[in-house]
Amino acid sequence: MASWLNLLLVCIPVSWALNFAMKDQHTLVFVFSFLSIIPLAKLLAFATDELSIRVGQTLAGLLNATLVRHFFCQVSMHSHTEQGNAVELIVAIIALTQCKLHIVQSSLVGSILSNLLLVLGMCFFAGGLRFSEQGFSAVATQLNSSLLTLSVIAVLLPAAFHMNVTGSTDSDEGQDILKVSHGVALILLFIYASYLFFQLYSHATLYTDDGVPPSIPYPKKKAEGAESQVGGDLEQSKPVEDEETPQMSLYTTIALLVIVTVLVAVTAEWLVDSIDGLTATGAIQEEFVGIILLPIVGNAAEHVTAVTVSVKDKLTLSLGVAVGSSIQIALFVIPFIITLGWILGKPLTLLFDPYESITLFLAVLTVNYCVQDGKSNWLEGMILMCLYVILCVTFWYYPGSDPSGLLNTCT
Repeated sequence: MASWLNLLLVCIPVSWALNFAMKDQHTLVFVFSFLSIIPLAKLLAFATDELSIRVGQTLAGLLNATLVRHFFCQVSMHSHTEQGNAVELIVAIIALTQCKLHIVQSSLVGSILSNLLLVLGMCFFAGGLRFSEQGFSAVATQLNSSLLTLSVIAVLLPAAFHMNVTGSTDSDEGQDILKVSHGVALILLFIYASYLFFQLYSHATLYTDDGVPPSIPYPKKKAEGAESQVGGDLEQSKPVEDEETPQMSLYTTIALLVIVTVLVAVTAEWLVDSIDGLTATGAIQEEFVGIILLPIVGNAAEHVTAVTVSVKDKLTLSLGVAVGSSIQIALFVIPFIITLGWILGKPLTLLFDPYESITLFLAVLTVNYCVQDGKSNWLEGMILMCLYVILCVTFWYYPGSDPSGLLNTCT
């Protein structure tokens, strides 16, 4: 629970005070709310971790679902490290209720891009500084890549629908795209439920380190014998994991989970409220806030976790955090928000901004190429990170668009 990120907790009362006393200072409210959510995300991850150790991962997920979390904790079979997307989900729900549908779409796509390129890239890079080559479960990773490809197809098909339908052939195109989005969202939720059953029950062994080739360390100096070097390195590359024990009682853990969730929800509301004032000056685009800044907040906890375990030569777990979180966003959070918008009467569709859809496709394609051999090195990590920086530069200037015109009709 102790972490240097907890120093940022002081930003919570500051952001609340600014919101009530200086509502016209949107930039300050955004900055302090932004910084406040980072330690809250870490505490939320810690509380879920503690809960899953005590009551099991499935029950922990069900309890979290009552606190505006996803229905199951995607937890590695060797660790209780959590990789939820509670912050993204809360921010998306608040933005949805406020009819900021551009922010909803861009923040969710940005979360996938951040996990796949920035988080995974830093995992490969950090692990590559210690090991010449690291191995991971290629079968599970390729399966996850297939699920991500499926989610990209679900995003691209409405765009293709929009491009090939004109007013003369379909006078009610917008409503048709909305209906298509609702149907596809339900199918994606079914796929996500199937994926959970596959990962947690029927094929849980695929998500362990069994059969993963040992990592290859950098050559040591000739002072040590070659034989002892190889044996020592192989032994060092797979450290023995200690059994985790809970640090808090069950009731204390649940209380912490409730309190942190409430703090995240309120602080996220201040954050979303300040976006219009922040972007009204023209100094920063709303697209950049949604695609880049908000996902950095939501991914802060899992970012730190993934990089830390990659340095400890647990790259399979790192991929589970980074890629698994992307799958949660693509197959659960996005279709869930679409369905929730359907219930609330908000015209949220799977027709994303064309530029966002293209960048999502290119990101998934690049990651597929990097993981297809079941090995990683620091250069692959640098490639993913540099691609993310390229996207940051382009989104800084990109104004965003509403292809169907439905998003602006939200009331």
